[in-house]
Amino acid sequence: MSTIELKKVNKYFDNNHILKDLDLLIEEGDFMTLLGPSGCGKTTTLRVITGLENPEQGIITIGGKEIVNGQVSHFTPPSKRGLNLVFQSYALWPHMTVFDNVAFGLNLQKTSKAETKERVENALEKMRIFNLKDRYPSELSGGQQQRVAIARAIVTEPKILLLDEPLSNLDAKLRLEMRAELKRLHKELGTTIIYVTHDQVEALTLSTKIAVFFEGNLVQVDTPRNIYRHPADIRVADFIGNPKINFVDAKCRYNAGSIQTESELGKLDVPCAQPPSDQVVLAIYPEDIEVSNEPIEDGIVCSVYSILPAGSETLVQLSVQGDLMILAKVIGEMEYTMGKMVWVKFPVSKVNVYDKGTGKLVSREP
Repeated sequence: MSTIELKKVNKYFDNNHILKDLDLLIEEGDFMTLLGPSGCGKTTTLRVITGLENPEQGIITIGGKEIVNGQVSHFTPPSKRGLNLVFQSYALWPHMTVFDNVAFGLNLQKTSKAETKERVENALEKMRIFNLKDRYPSELSGGQQQRVAIARAIVTEPKILLLDEPLSNLDAKLRLEMRAELKRLHKELGTTIIYVTHDQVEALTLSTKIAVFFEGNLVQVDTPRNIYRHPADIRVADFIGNPKINFVDAKCRYNAGSIQTESELGKLDVPCAQPPSDQVVLAIYPEDIEVSNEPIEDGIVCSVYSILPAGSETLVQLSVQGDLMILAKVIGEMEYTMGKMVWVKFPVSKVNVYDKGTGKLVSREP
C-alpha cells in the first residue's frame, strides 16, 4: 500500500508559517499534483513527505505506517520511506554514462550485475533512451537528461515517485513531449506520483487529482475537471485556466435555491447552493462565450476592442457597456474589425458565482 496521509502538518522557517494545519490524502495510484503560485507551500509539502524537511507539528503516514510525528520528533529517514525524488536540476553524475547514472541506486542496493543490466535497460526502454546508454550527460539535450533522471528514479521500482517541477527547464515543445511520456509512464507503472508545478496547464493535463495551495493553505483538492469547472475559491478560479477567466461584479437577490443577479451583462437567474451577500462576482470562461456578427436572441451587444489570433483559436477582447471588458475564445481563424459591433451570449449553467466578501463559490451545478 502506498496511500499517503498528512494530518495537521505545520512547518515553520524561522518565524514564517509555511504550512498551516495541512490535511491531505493521496491514494494509491494517484497522480497528485501540488499546484499554486511561488511561495505557496507546495515544494515544502513535497520535502516533508520525502524527509528533506521535518515539520514541527503533524503526522504523516505511508501505507498506514507512521513515518512522521512532529510532536514527538519521530522522523523516519528518507531512505526508509520507499520513495524516489526527481529534482528540477536533474542531478546527474557528469563522469558517469547514462547507463551508470541509472544503475547508481541499484548498485547501492548491491543488486546483481545481471539483474541491474536487465532493470536498467528496461527503464531506458520505457523512457525511450536506450540508444543513449553509453553517452555522458554533457552529450545530452535537456529533454534527454530529464528522461535519464526519471529512468534513474523508476529503476528501483519505488512505490511512490515525487517530481519537483521537472519540466520547468525545458522549452515548450519538449515540455509537451515529456507530459505525454509522464502520463504514459504513470499508466504503465501504476506508481503513486506526487508532482509539483506552478503551471496550471501541466496540472490539468497530467493529474488524476490536483491540490491547490495559497499562502500555506490547502484551498481545494479535486479532479482536474472539477478544479477547472467549479473552483471552490475565487483565487483558484483566477489561477486556473488559459486564457484567464472573466470576472464581472454583480448585485444579487436570493430566492429559494437560486439568485437573481444584475450586472453590466444584464439579469441572470443562477442556481445557488446557499444565500450569498448582496454583492457577488460572476466567473465566465472565454470558451463559453459565443460571438455572432448578427443579432441573436438574448444576445449582449459589444464592440470588438482587439483581436489576438493564435492559429487554431482566436481570442477576441470585447468592450461591453460601461468600463467592462470581457475575453472570448473562438475556435479557428476568425476575422473581426476593431470597433465592429457583435453580439455575445453564454450558457448560464456554466457561470460560477462567488460571494464577493468571502471569495467562496456559492453557485451549484444544475
